[in-house]
Amino acid sequence: MRTVVVAFVAFAALTACSSGDEPSKAPSSSAAPKPKPAPSTNAAAGALDPCKLLPAEAVSKALFLDNLTAVPGPVQDNAASGGKARTCEYQHDGKAAGALAVTRYEGKQGKPAEMLASIKKAKPGAQDVPGFPDGAVYYVDGQKTATLASAELVEGTPVLVNYTGPAKMTPEQIAPLVKQALAAG
Repeated sequence: MRTVVVAFVAFAALTACSSGDEPSKAPSSSAAPKPKPAPSTNAAAGALDPCKLLPAEAVSKALFLDNLTAVPGPVQDNAASGGKARTCEYQHDGKAAGALAVTRYEGKQGKPAEMLASIKKAKPGAQDVPGFPDGAVYYVDGQKTATLASAELVEGTPVLVNYTGPAKMTPEQIAPLVKQALAAG
């Protein structure tokens, strides 16, 4: 459910800017090879397998819990927004310990900063998190969960990567997890 909320917030940003001008990134032209060198963006574009992008060991270390397992979560595609979300759920003794979601918005245009601004607008108390090339936001929602989301363009396609865990997780604890997922490849 948390992934769907973030996906819908990101969709709102995408629909608001879908008529924007970004000709150098959207079409496949001779300029297209230049954005590809960024390794973090290529990782998120991969097979959308969050469990491969962020192994259970990394989450276990961040949460100071032994024996965490990573299991593929439900596929959450949204035909209306074009969002194709894949999740990985991290469990400890059968209880949820967090989830990583990677959502691609096929056929949409949007800028990472606009996507993150939309999340900040929808989530009271959301704050910017430094150290991400295209930005990131952190918030604790009413369901007592903490989320850190980062957005980027991957070959012209908007991609949202977010980790949601217990409300006690700080941005400093979650940021390395999202960065690792972005850099994996």
